[in-house]
Amino acid sequence: MLTQRLTINVPKAIKRNIGILAPALQKATDPIQKLFIDKIHEYTAKSVGGKLVDASPEIEKERQSELDRIRKQYNIQGDPKEFPKLKFA
Repeated sequence: MLTQRLTINVPKAIKRNIGILAPALQKATDPIQKLFIDKIHEYTAKSVGGKLVDASPEIEKERQSELDRIRKQYNIQGDPKEFPKLKFA
């Protein structure tokens, strides 16, 4: 019974997935689509360090002041960007 269902449904699922993925796997031929993909690759290359992308020193200073304000307001000892470690006793 299971093998019968698999032989019927697996080809349908494969056909459906190939139909959905086919446009995504093709190369970008449209110039706007190519520009969009180039910008995504450029952003990915810039964001490797984990910092803000193309941030001016003014924005970095404002970000740090906000993090300091949050640290003081909520009495955070460690890094405010880090997820808190939960301990269950």
